[in-house]
Amino acid sequence: MLFEILLKEYLSIIIFLFVALILSVGFIAINYLFSPKNPDSEKLSAYECGFEAFSDSRMEFDVRFYLVAILFIIFDLEIAFLFPWAVSLGSIGALGFWSMMIFLFVLTIGFVYEWKKGALDWD
Repeated sequence: MLFEILLKEYLSIIIFLFVALILSVGFIAINYLFSPKNPDSEKLSAYECGFEAFSDSRMEFDVRFYLVAILFIIFDLEIAFLFPWAVSLGSIGALGFWSMMIFLFVLTIGFVYEWKKGALDWD
């Protein structure tokens, strides 16, 4: 009796999960079977980080890529916090305004620090 009630209530969810699982596995299998497997020299070349992808893992590499990535994350987070702040600025008052100004000031200090360290100078 209890099993029939649970089955009646959750049958659509179970069917949905099975369909999603079958579609996911099917799409991955189709992609694997029909994708081209002949990489060219451009595909195997260095991408964003500036060093070869399949060389020795203990080699020295330029740290400036990571500095630029950190700079991107800083300003990406800043934008993510600015949108809800701007929407609710009318209801949060002066305390909310000055809290965001302090937050922006700290981010500006980080930006100036990276600029002075030469993280934005790409040779």
